[in-house]
Amino acid sequence: MLSEVIKINNITKRFGLVKALDEVTLNIMQGEFYGLLGPNGAGKTTLTRILTGLIEPDSGEVIINGISTTNPIKIRKMMGIVPESESPPTFLTVEETLHLVGRIREVNNLEKVTENWLNFFKLEEQRNTLCRDLSKGQRQKLMLASALIHGPRLLILDEPFINLDPIYQKKLRDYLLEYSINGGTVFLCTHLLDTAEKLVNRVAFLNKGRIIASGALNDIKQVDEHLEDAFIRLVKDV
Repeated sequence: MLSEVIKINNITKRFGLVKALDEVTLNIMQGEFYGLLGPNGAGKTTLTRILTGLIEPDSGEVIINGISTTNPIKIRKMMGIVPESESPPTFLTVEETLHLVGRIREVNNLEKVTENWLNFFKLEEQRNTLCRDLSKGQRQKLMLASALIHGPRLLILDEPFINLDPIYQKKLRDYLLEYSINGGTVFLCTHLLDTAEKLVNRVAFLNKGRIIASGALNDIKQVDEHLEDAFIRLVKDV
């Protein structure tokens, strides 16, 4: 029997007069590839920041693998995180960044693991390059490698494909699909609906801080409808 990895129960979050999240409830099971979709300003990034313990909700609760997000250090050890806009430390090299993250995550055989991810993302030639001198695509690859280096069984990914060229978008898609098939759980926020359609098992649409639809991908879409069409249909009706 599959276990419940993420339980989001009636989460509400305000920023001043703006209600970014309004009684959001979701449940994600082990091995699911779950997509959170919505227009700009819908509240997706706010929800991922709550999931990763960076901010607290005003009300409601989030439980990850049985642990409340009120214990952020403990829950972050269990997950790999790719935020939407953060960049690796500008004053470290690529290799130093992976070593730092690996030590924090207590990775065994760190040198070997580091080499594996440098090779996977073709960053070997940039190993001694300062992060401030990397291209946007290279920084994104490094952020992904940092999220994956400790072999987490839960990934929280906010626009992970941004700035990747088509070759590495496909390579990352293939990796994430295999990861999910092998029991890893993925919570994905993205605007790339064609990519999401190839990946997710279940999906939730968030608009103006509220879940307007959720369920299995094929149940959300109408007959012969693509995910992009479902997105437009659902969002414009709210």
